Amino acid sequence: MQKRRKRILLYTVSLITLGFILLSVFVSLFPDSTIDRQFSEEVQEHRFPLLDIAMKIVSYPGYVYVAAPMALVTAMVFFVFRFKKEALFFVLTLSSGAVSSAVKMLINRPRPHADVVRVIEETRQQSFPSGHTQFYVIFFGLMVIVMYNLKTVPLWLRLSAALVSLGMIFTIPFSRIYLGAHWFTDVLGGFLLGLLCLLALAYFYLRKTGEQI
Repeated sequence: MQKRRKRILLYTVSLITLGFILLSVFVSLFPDSTIDRQFSEEVQEHRFPLLDIAMKIVSYPGYVYVAAPMALVTAMVFFVFRFKKEALFFVLTLSSGAVSSAVKMLINRPRPHADVVRVIEETRQQSFPSGHTQFYVIFFGLMVIVMYNLKTVPLWLRLSAALVSLGMIFTIPFSRIYLGAHWFTDVLGGFLLGLLCLLALAYFYLRKTGEQI
């Protein structure tokens, strides 16, 4: 059974890696694709001031000046309650920024521009992959895994944290596109790269706790 799980994990990682590589090649060849433009138009078609505010709130925890303190405070909370291993792994989520920046520099894709889409949020870094999406998948994905694993934590707290985390993961891609900060392929790339990083963290975390991914 254990060998079968490892084989499934290997296949999963291989498929995600292949998908990310192919997507990176596509983005490099077609940095301003029709698919991305059409997707942005669809997402931004239904817009109003209150939704602008909501999408900005969703994106707010992903900025480095918020994400870094959030990860460190989360780690400190787990450490205070003597979940030292969990604290360490939440500190490791900070590596997301370095991974994202390295790929951004390599692909060097321009951000969406105002003459093509509605840009509510202007950013300076390269566009691919979405660092926000990548970080949310890693940080909030790890939170879901940790809440599943820590049976000593009250059930209501585990469920609440997991549901909020899942909500953030699946909302952030639309937020980044809605704000005009990213293309669809940017958030897809961030999701795939974040998933690869999350699987790596989950593998070592669950292995140390006796669980299997």
